[in-house]
Amino acid sequence: MSGRTLIGIGFAGLVLAAGAWWLAGAGGSRSSEPAYRTAAVDTGRIVASVRATGTMNPVTTVLVGSQLSGQIIEINADFNSPVKAGQVIAKLFSEQIRSRRDAAAADLAQGRADLAQRRAQLDRVRATRQKAEATLRDQQAVGERIAAQLAEARRNNERQKELTARGVGSTTALEASTTQLEVQTATLASNQAQIAVARAELVGLDADIALAQAQMEAADAVILAREAKLRDIEIDLARTDIRSPVDGVVVQKQIELGQTVAASLNAPTLFTIAQDLSEIDIYANVDETDVGRIRDGQPVSFTVNAYPERVYRGRVKMVRLAAQTVQNVVTYTAIVSVQNRDMTLLPGMTANLQILTEERADTVRIPNAALRFRPPGAAAPAQDAASSAPAGTGPAALLDDLQQRILAEVKPDAGQQAAIAAIIDRRREALTQRGRGRAGGNPGGAGAGGGAGGGDPQARQAALAEARQRLVSDIAAVLDEARRKTFEAMIAGGDGRRGVSGRVYVLDGAGQPQPVNVRVGITDGAFTELVSGDLPSGAQVVVGGGPRTTAAAPAGPRGPRGPRLF
Repeated sequence: MSGRTLIGIGFAGLVLAAGAWWLAGAGGSRSSEPAYRTAAVDTGRIVASVRATGTMNPVTTVLVGSQLSGQIIEINADFNSPVKAGQVIAKLFSEQIRSRRDAAAADLAQGRADLAQRRAQLDRVRATRQKAEATLRDQQAVGERIAAQLAEARRNNERQKELTARGVGSTTALEASTTQLEVQTATLASNQAQIAVARAELVGLDADIALAQAQMEAADAVILAREAKLRDIEIDLARTDIRSPVDGVVVQKQIELGQTVAASLNAPTLFTIAQDLSEIDIYANVDETDVGRIRDGQPVSFTVNAYPERVYRGRVKMVRLAAQTVQNVVTYTAIVSVQNRDMTLLPGMTANLQILTEERADTVRIPNAALRFRPPGAAAPAQDAASSAPAGTGPAALLDDLQQRILAEVKPDAGQQAAIAAIIDRRREALTQRGRGRAGGNPGGAGAGGGAGGGDPQARQAALAEARQRLVSDIAAVLDEARRKTFEAMIAGGDGRRGVSGRVYVLDGAGQPQPVNVRVGITDGAFTELVSGDLPSGAQVVVGGGPRTTAAAPAGPRGPRGPRLF
């Protein structure tokens, strides 16, 4: 083959190679672009939960200490020992207290003997007084007899005087009667003196009785004081026996045999007893961003490192109001109650919890990757103005949703339904007028007060809140009392089912992503609930791929809420 032929063949090959390169580089560049990846919108179960960690703690923990100082001479319980209420689990040296008790008992016996002696003395004084009273009565009787004899002697003397004056009586008889009168008078005086002495003796005996009674009361007081002292010593003696106050298990022991316990300022802890480990609590640390989703009674599942393959169940008992701040991180303590029948959960274990906050059994759900996907140059969906609300979730759609909820939950009668429909129509017309005012360059157009505020976002929010309150008041006014309470409860229940705005993309006929605004609800990390939007179950949404795909911030249910229109 000649040289010219070889050169021609080589030139033709170069031309073919250049053509192939041009076709591959220029004409085939579109076919080499990466394809978009899509996933289907399906129906399934979504479980929203809060994850936290916590520590196992007994429901009731009792610290057993000693109120006395002394040396430990006996220990009857150790770690993990089951104990009963009243069981002696340790003893202190008690001989000195026993000696004090015996001395106090002897003092008490002496006091009681003194009291018996005082009582006997009182009885003797009372007997002496009774004798003195008898003597006084006898003297008084003798005095009465003497007084009678004195009266007789006086009469006899008067008679003798009269007879002697008439010359009939003798002088001897007169003198004898006078002598008898004087004797009786002296005898009566003596008797009265004896009566006075007897009465004085009675007064003295009454004083002796009062003194003896006072001495008895003093002896009683001494006995009471010595009894109290004895009881105090007996209490100290009883405290030398360290007893368990409850039925439970010893989880910690902090003493050893022969150790000296010093209880001068406070009671030292000797044992820690868990009352009942068949039920145990978890103290879970919940972040402040999640604590608003925690409610009493919510189910909880968790695992522990000791049994990583086993899932335990419990329920939220309470959320403590006291917050803890560590390095500007605020957490709250949620108490989770767990049944521990098989005693596999031990105090101090670390639990990895998942608290079920919400659940949708059969709902339309979107892959979270679709909510994160953004094609080049796309921005996140707006969430602050009613005019930028996604399709199917704007003010008109929200009003329709409110009307449907009222029909389903409040169940108004025919007349109330007509009145509610008229109120919602007026509100819808006001929103339409406001939209026209904005389109015509009048952002402050009124329309039933719904468009006040101009370009100020806070003023717009205030106007929306005022319009919402007016709408709620108007609807409540047409309902009867029972339905009004149901309606108010529905409104007070919040707007969790309305969700927050989000945006996904679907492919058009040319294979290019087109935005679809949606409202999304709860999420489980992989899927998010579709509350509203033009995405039927089975629709394909873009989750990735395409040229230079970028991911924006997630638009899931944790994003900020838009304004509430009702």
